[in-house]
Amino acid sequence: ASPSDSIDYAVMEKTRKAVVVPLDARWSDVGAWSSLWQALERDDHGNAVRGDVLMEDVQNSIMLSTHRLVAGVGVKDLVIVETADAVLVAHRSRSQDVKEIVLKLKRENRQEGVTHRRVYRPWSYYESIDRGDRFQVKRITVHPHAALSLQMHHKRAEHWVVVKGTARVTRGDEVFELTENQSTYIPIGTRHRLENTQTTPLEMIEVQSGGYLGEDGIIRFEDKYARN
Repeated sequence: ASPSDSIDYAVMEKTRKAVVVPLDARWSDVGAWSSLWQALERDDHGNAVRGDVLMEDVQNSIMLSTHRLVAGVGVKDLVIVETADAVLVAHRSRSQDVKEIVLKLKRENRQEGVTHRRVYRPWSYYESIDRGDRFQVKRITVHPHAALSLQMHHKRAEHWVVVKGTARVTRGDEVFELTENQSTYIPIGTRHRLENTQTTPLEMIEVQSGGYLGEDGIIRFEDKYARN
């Protein structure tokens, strides 16, 4: 929600209580992938590499991998970045133009322009594993002594499978615990809550099915983090 104003316009032009002192130091705001390439340590061929990367005859490029093997052959001056939700390939001199891709994502209402594959919440995070017509699969991690809100969905059902830890489940008027390799089903329109009452993280797989799977389809009744 913060406006996109520079510090000189937003602060320095509006105050008489500022002091400027000289500082002899390297500085880069790393505002583009080309700036990151300059900041990182590079090999004898000018390449900055992170993650599972293989190269053959690659020069002056930055190659970053977070989930999969990335291979480059016979290229130079490129930015190649692989993440869980997207892959970027750009010439190093044009790396700032990635903002044009972001604008296209927003115009086309692409989910990649709104949220990352991993979404953080006060209780920890969930990560989208797969999605298709009328279904979605998530991996959910819940911090010790944390809880999701008491909630309901009018257009989706959920299947929960515990893969690590112990879950306390509220399903309608029932409250019960699930341990590793146990599962339960949350029908459409049923109030439910997921809690981790233990001292170790809870990990589970959630399979959603229904006509609408958006996060704005959640109806919250109680929430320890005061969310609406």
